[in-house]
Amino acid sequence: METESQPHQLNVIFLPYPAPGHMIPMVDTARVFAKHGANVTIITTHANALTFQKAIDSDFSCGYSIRTQLVQFPSSQLGLPDGVEDIKTSTSRQMEFNISQGITMLRDQIELLFQDLEADCIVADLLYPWTVESAAKLGIPRLHFFSSSYFTSCTTHFVRKHKPHERLDSDTQKFFIPGLPHNIEITTVQLEEWLRNKSPFTYYLGIVYDSENTSYGTLYNSFQELEGDYEQLYKSTKGIKCWSVGPVSAWVNKGDEDKANRGHKESIEEEPEWLKWLNSKQNESVLYVSFGSLTKLPHAQIVEIAHGLENSGHDFIWVVRKKDGDENEESFLQDFEQRMKESNKGFIIWNWAPQLLILDHPAIGGILTHCGWNSILESVSSGLPMVTWPMFADQFYNEKLVAEVLKIGVPVGSKENKPWTNVGEDATVRREEIAKAVVVLMVNEEESREMKRRAKELGHAAKKTIEKGGSSYNNLIQLLDELKSLKISRALEKKC
Repeated sequence: METESQPHQLNVIFLPYPAPGHMIPMVDTARVFAKHGANVTIITTHANALTFQKAIDSDFSCGYSIRTQLVQFPSSQLGLPDGVEDIKTSTSRQMEFNISQGITMLRDQIELLFQDLEADCIVADLLYPWTVESAAKLGIPRLHFFSSSYFTSCTTHFVRKHKPHERLDSDTQKFFIPGLPHNIEITTVQLEEWLRNKSPFTYYLGIVYDSENTSYGTLYNSFQELEGDYEQLYKSTKGIKCWSVGPVSAWVNKGDEDKANRGHKESIEEEPEWLKWLNSKQNESVLYVSFGSLTKLPHAQIVEIAHGLENSGHDFIWVVRKKDGDENEESFLQDFEQRMKESNKGFIIWNWAPQLLILDHPAIGGILTHCGWNSILESVSSGLPMVTWPMFADQFYNEKLVAEVLKIGVPVGSKENKPWTNVGEDATVRREEIAKAVVVLMVNEEESREMKRRAKELGHAAKKTIEKGGSSYNNLIQLLDELKSLKISRALEKKC
């Protein structure tokens, strides 16, 4: 990925939305653009920049043209503590609303930057629909960045269009999603909240989908070998240009030790305890367990997970987020951690883990995941099958793709899509179901062997697609060439 001197270097601005599932893949995409010759600027706030600035500085020191441009987040105006500038740091629906308001208030600052930076193209997260107008004023293309799968995009489109869930007797009754090449059944209660119950956010997402239709095209962190059927369906159904340029995480971290600290401010220790523990385990014998950055689990569910993992009889490494002030949970988990140390069957990592490094370790044989799209792509890139446990947003769609289309996942039996800030107090999945799913995935029997075989094939495809001549590589080069041609045409028009 060498930068070439180019007479018509593109100035591309990336505008990520401050939530981990949105920001991480867009920053990775921005880095890939820079490594292929574009002059890249990422617009974000101070606190959000801290999570990825080290990687940007490293790229810049290697000669790539990439930098961050900071805007001031209006924390004091909204009564928010300093540093609370992204959805991950919110602790209630009200705080989430205030952060969203703050993001909206940044529009004028950002639009001025678009002008000052002489952008040739704006790559904006789907949740910034107003950037369509900004790009139109400047006479430049706006690319709609979709942070989930083609499968999710297509299923959402057909559910919005046909509304099959509105003709049922109950929220738990299954129905087929129309228009898909596979027979996919789902229940109303597994749909996203904004689809089930009309709200101001439902109206806002209508604007978001309209902005997709009026954009120059859409960028997807996906690849043809993973969901080519749904890429074709998207193109034929929506008639919108699109480019699959993923998996960007695998691409940008190829041969890069920096992946150890992705999304984390401090460097990890040289030989952490988790690595020593994994090194002592047999190949493909350990299940990695992580529920992502936003998932908040009640104490009752934490207890069920612990017993389920223990009862499965399989080794596991579990990332647990500490909750301030929850003494019962802390006491329970400390006792559990001690018991696992004594049995050497499990290892707990508190708060944050270098997921990319762990997934690449030969001892890891699978992952229990919340089905966030980034985690799915990282698992696929490492050739790992999954135990699927969706919680909210698009995660139930992603589970269907993994378990029923790709056939590399075992559902744990999650039934209800809840807002991530509203998890309740009860356990929704019991220890017996957890243990059963883990056993199915990790034992060396025919069903498990087939899943592992398919997952490894997709892992090889993920690596191949980002190499020269691969489908994602070719898509990126074609897009950059197209954007350069547009820049040259605009320059000629100005001369005439």
